[in-house]
Amino acid sequence: MAPGTALVPPLMDHCRGTAIRRYGFELPGRAEFVAAARRLTRQQLTQWGIGEDTCDAAALIVSELFTNAVLHTASERVVCELRDSDGRLRVAVKDQGRRPTGPRLRHAGDDEHGRGLQLVDTLSSFWGTRDAADGPGRIVWAEVPC
Repeated sequence: MAPGTALVPPLMDHCRGTAIRRYGFELPGRAEFVAAARRLTRQQLTQWGIGEDTCDAAALIVSELFTNAVLHTASERVVCELRDSDGRLRVAVKDQGRRPTGPRLRHAGDDEHGRGLQLVDTLSSFWGTRDAADGPGRIVWAEVPC
């Protein structure tokens, strides 16, 4: 899949006079592609002129959500989308998971694992999950103020 065609086809929509910028990419669902997901996220947000703090937060969120998709699902491909609208940046990651439950925020003690969603929760204004409408899989999203 070419960049820009991930979860929604158009790169730019106009809604009630407001420009909505969208960018998407799809990568193999393997751990070695987490860095590529971070890099593509940073490149696009920099091109859009998004501030460095927001870029840092979004790159970390993409990294955590992509990693979760790789570790907790049997996804061959992971799709990421960035959406900039009305001063908010939405990051969405779609996996091909077939588990009956979605990700849950855990309160990890000294455990090295399980902190990813805590980071997402801390860095974002809102986050959530929903089943994919176009087949098996789940979309996990987070919003970051720009």
